[in-house]
Amino acid sequence: MQTIEGSGEGSGRAAGRRIAVVVAKFNDFVTERLKTAAVRALETAGVGGDDITVVRVPGAFEIPIAAQHVAETGRFHAIVCLGCLIRGETAHFEYISSSVAHGITAAAAATGVPMAFGVLTTNSAEEALARAGDGAANKGHEAAVAALEMADVVAQLTAREKRS
Repeated sequence: MQTIEGSGEGSGRAAGRRIAVVVAKFNDFVTERLKTAAVRALETAGVGGDDITVVRVPGAFEIPIAAQHVAETGRFHAIVCLGCLIRGETAHFEYISSSVAHGITAAAAATGVPMAFGVLTTNSAEEALARAGDGAANKGHEAAVAALEMADVVAQLTAREKRS
């Protein structure tokens, strides 16, 4: 039996990986914290500063189209998608949350480039800030680690295909 899995956090094996971080500007009091944690996690894992590209979009709804265009450049091994949706009094939250999740999934499937979902969907600003705190529990950090692991998995699967 063979096992294929990504390298763990902080392994240093991410050197040479090019990662894009697509981050929504809306609710920037949260998304900036997510972005900062994601970039820190990438750098800790060995991704060079010049190999990290941050793409800012107006809101979460715009993340999937930007992520797909970034992936289609062929320059990136993975994409970290970051945003923050806070439930309001209308159904808008459900429509946007669903569209963003499906859009990121579709973009990753269409391009074959791993896209990590770091879009918060919370009931309040307090919940969002709790998920964007310092440390490894920050969802931006978690998404960056997941993106690196998936870049490893895809690289291993691609290498196996070439050997076959």
